[in-house]
Amino acid sequence: MHQQLIFEDHYKKFGLETFSKESLETIDQTKFRPYIKILFAPENYELTVDFNHYKTESPTLFFATYQYLQIKDGSSDPASLLYYNRDFYCIQIHDKEVACDGLLFHNIFEIPKVELDASETLIIKNLLKNIKEELEWKESSGEEMIRTYLKQIIIRATRKWKKQNLYTDNVSIPNNELDVFRDFSRYLEIHFREKHNVSDYAELLHIAPKTLTHKFKNLNLDSPNQFIINRILLEAKRLLFYTDKPVKEIAYDLGYEDPAYFNRLFTQKTGNTPVNFKKNYTSGKKYNI
Repeated sequence: MHQQLIFEDHYKKFGLETFSKESLETIDQTKFRPYIKILFAPENYELTVDFNHYKTESPTLFFATYQYLQIKDGSSDPASLLYYNRDFYCIQIHDKEVACDGLLFHNIFEIPKVELDASETLIIKNLLKNIKEELEWKESSGEEMIRTYLKQIIIRATRKWKKQNLYTDNVSIPNNELDVFRDFSRYLEIHFREKHNVSDYAELLHIAPKTLTHKFKNLNLDSPNQFIINRILLEAKRLLFYTDKPVKEIAYDLGYEDPAYFNRLFTQKTGNTPVNFKKNYTSGKKYNI
């Protein structure tokens, strides 16, 4: 099965695609690239988010903004993809209500997913069903109803994400500290191309660079500097893999006026020169959403 439903009004756009393994080939996945995306995948779906591969062992929600999402395989159980632009629902503007920015989206941990148990799966499926009905009815009040259901999915997923990732053996971030990490994540996403130093982000957060570094260290996290480098390298990999830009231009795009320095940094951190990385990852370019 493959069903496509769209709401469009002036600059706003919201869509729902329902598909399964049998209809995966019929989807033009490249058209979803510019949108914010939420994928509901039942168990036994295989996909990549950027350069990480996932196989779902239980129903899972995946969240992506600029990440490249590629669905490789599925099952006969249908998956649902919600996609929308910032004019329809802006993560940053609505964040006070849902507190998802820096967690579900743009999180420094690069964990773009939430696994669901049976009762949560039922709730999410019902919300998706409600969205589908609103899109089919095309009522004048439908836009606001869709936004309400979307918000519920995001709030439920944010709560679940916290339980699954912030209160584990590896990480336990007290609620009062969480805002620092969320804000760091958000600022990093906005500024990583031109701000490469911990002091830049400490200034934005109104704390001393040492304080910021200690907060990460106390929670057994990588240093803020490492997170900054990781974000730059991730963007470099995306540009190498998904575009035909030369390495020199990519270096400039990422704020490095000396391409040779960028080359050394990339090689040192990944074990591969940018040119070799591009050669080694040439397959699987289609189906990126």
